Amino acid sequence: MATGEFIEEQIFNWTYTDEQRAKAEFAQKYPGKKNPYGALPQMRLLTYQMPDELVAIASGGEFDEFDLNAFFEAMGEDKKARFKHKSDVQKWLDIIRGQYAPRAVESLKTGTRPPFPYSDARLLPYLQHSFWFMPNVAACYAMANLLAERHNTFWHEYKVITAAGAQAGIGLNALPPVRQAIGSGFESKSITLSCGKLTTGVTVAQWSGILMLRSLKSPETYFQAAFRVQSPWSIKNPNGDNPNEEEILKPVCFVFDFAPTRALRQLSDYGIGLAPGEANPEAAVRELVSFLPVLAYDGANMTQIDASGILDIAMAGTTGTLLARKWKSALLVNVDNDTLRRVLENEEAMKAVERIEGWRTLGDNIIETIINKSDKIKELKNKAKEKELSTKEKKELSAEEKEFKSKRELVQKKLIKFATRIPAFMYLTDFRENTLQDVITKIEPDLFRAVTGLTVQDFHLLVKLRVHSTLLGLANALR
Repeated sequence: MATGEFIEEQIFNWTYTDEQRAKAEFAQKYPGKKNPYGALPQMRLLTYQMPDELVAIASGGEFDEFDLNAFFEAMGEDKKARFKHKSDVQKWLDIIRGQYAPRAVESLKTGTRPPFPYSDARLLPYLQHSFWFMPNVAACYAMANLLAERHNTFWHEYKVITAAGAQAGIGLNALPPVRQAIGSGFESKSITLSCGKLTTGVTVAQWSGILMLRSLKSPETYFQAAFRVQSPWSIKNPNGDNPNEEEILKPVCFVFDFAPTRALRQLSDYGIGLAPGEANPEAAVRELVSFLPVLAYDGANMTQIDASGILDIAMAGTTGTLLARKWKSALLVNVDNDTLRRVLENEEAMKAVERIEGWRTLGDNIIETIINKSDKIKELKNKAKEKELSTKEKKELSAEEKEFKSKRELVQKKLIKFATRIPAFMYLTDFRENTLQDVITKIEPDLFRAVTGLTVQDFHLLVKLRVHSTLLGLANALR
């Protein structure tokens, strides 16, 4: 979708944000009536900054942050699996149930008691059945073995299911042991350990909390797993005398993460990805966190973070390598039909894009050609719904789709090429402490034109038309 391979008529979006907005709007519009979205729980993300002594043993990677994969590194198989940093993982287990002595002293000094997952009375009901997302099979078995050790009496109340490795079965074969251990969900407690199984296409109503204990680079993979706990859990006709009554057992669900910078980076990327047409990344993230509150524990206090704070934290650990990759991202520019039409219908905008280096090599009227190709494809596909296309029409459709995709990619590459000039401009200017907007418009507009080939007016027009959706936000991260 980011590269424009699909036309708009082929895409339908219904996101978590849409669902929660519909839930809130129905409740507001029809108070007292049964809400069709009422059983869908709101998700909350809680992040925890680990003590320096734990961070020190597993700190590294591109962002020099707490590496969950390194921290939970394990070796061995089945009953012989052990953590490399077993004593430190034990400390982590003590932390999440509020029994770590140094943290207890800090809490007494500050007068605050942070809500750790397995210690806070408000969270415990949602951790009766939880999912722990581990780095690999060895880590799953190592965790099961550690929880079963004699001294870990608190964890003996939980039935631990290791849904990992060949023994757990392939695909859905790993699900029956989980359902058997949970039962109705009222009389039992369970922890499901997995490194990939049961993270897609699986609904276990009783799962209400997930602990993200592995480092994931893809926000899609992260939230695909996280949304396992967002499934509804309710009882229809709980008293047996009203078939329209529904008792909601899971109004909220929780995601717990112990690498805050990584977690908030995933959240910001996911939020921006949900709103590709939104020019302001902060607005895109604000829309998501209005329905997915984020609370962060910084070692002393647990505070709720707004969209601006999430973006600040998410970008704080960014290196030149990541920024360089982001400047070449397809998500940085919009080449959907609506955006291209806005450019085509604006004479000044057309003049602006034609000034981008190498644009004229794309050929005359390329934007109009792309839109026409899209309309032709739509026409043929609509015709195919009514009757089968002839061989000639099928070949025509295939050729049109191929050329449409090719030309859209050419336009996209040229727009990205312009975007990659922004870091060079920010490097050459002597006013890096100012915002990009101020540097371009007030301080060095001539330098901007010399480096990028566009005037200040050209640039603002393209941003206004949402050709470059997240350019300003990303550029300001260079400061």
